[in-house]
Amino acid sequence: MIYTAMTDTIGGRESGVARSSDGVLDIRFCTPGSTGIGTNPEQLLAAAWSASFASAIARAAFERKIAFAGQVRVRGEVEIDVEPDGYDLSVRLRVCLPGIEGSLAQLLIDEAHQLCPFSKSIGRGLAVSVELN
Repeated sequence: MIYTAMTDTIGGRESGVARSSDGVLDIRFCTPGSTGIGTNPEQLLAAAWSASFASAIARAAFERKIAFAGQVRVRGEVEIDVEPDGYDLSVRLRVCLPGIEGSLAQLLIDEAHQLCPFSKSIGRGLAVSVELN
């Protein structure tokens, strides 16, 4: 294990709060489209996955000695959908690699998808443990 992130959340997505054990993260939740102030779990997942994916692209490019003509940008889009058995999420990552196009860009994206912990773990079925505390 390299690192364990730990948060405590009180309440839910409508009006909850979440804080990390180190105090760096301290956020409020609100439902998308409401007048409340805060974020939602989908925005947090989009931000986390896109940041991790951007780092994976940087690693793949570094290993191939490829330099970008600017900052790599990854837009994370997380959609929540209603399914017959509840809710489901889908994720889309839109990648901009300044100065890199075509097959080389796709190669870096494919390699990043293999390196990114979010892509790897969630793509193969993330191991989840839920315990009563």
